[in-house]
Amino acid sequence: SFGVVADIQYADAEDGYDFSGYRRRYYRQSLELLRAAVEAWSAERPPLAFVLQLGDSIDGLNARSGAADRALEKVLEVLGKLPVPVHHAWGNHDLYNFSRERLQNSGLNSRPAGAEPPSADCQAYHFSPAARLRVVLLDAYDLSTLGRPRDSPRYLESLRLLLEKNSNINLNSPAGLKEPQFVEFNGGFSQAQLDWFDEVLKLSDENQEKVIVM
Repeated sequence: SFGVVADIQYADAEDGYDFSGYRRRYYRQSLELLRAAVEAWSAERPPLAFVLQLGDSIDGLNARSGAADRALEKVLEVLGKLPVPVHHAWGNHDLYNFSRERLQNSGLNSRPAGAEPPSADCQAYHFSPAARLRVVLLDAYDLSTLGRPRDSPRYLESLRLLLEKNSNINLNSPAGLKEPQFVEFNGGFSQAQLDWFDEVLKLSDENQEKVIVM
């Protein structure tokens, strides 16, 4: 058994609304919900093997108020009460708050020591928590302008693709696009990561493993 949580999006702030302006966000309450989840997971018998945190641990609101470090500290403090490993994906809100370099040196970097990534700064990795089972964590913002230096090759490659697919002045807007997924808050996989993923799946086929992709 394992736990899954997504879009915690914590901020020490009054309730607000999402990008569309319709869905209400309970920034402070999210931490209480996370505490309740951690308590429930910790009480599971037999105990859980691990927890998957699917990204957006804190809200982008923190970047504007200078509260990103403290917000992340609070979320990691709650998750740190778990007696099992937590595997973290990175979402767009994480990258609104921190550069990829900063995330690599934070508690959101759960890549095991010795794991060989697809490329130097890609966060993809895989692990086997039980016989004939493999979990693959993909880096969904490997190809993205978010969190990267503006003069880096991957940033320039991502920007070129965005401008090719998105003619809007606001690159976060999908208005009128034939392929509405090509917006700045989304991300993608580099060819290097896709090739690496293919090799992991071949390995799992050979070992007759079931695969969970995160």
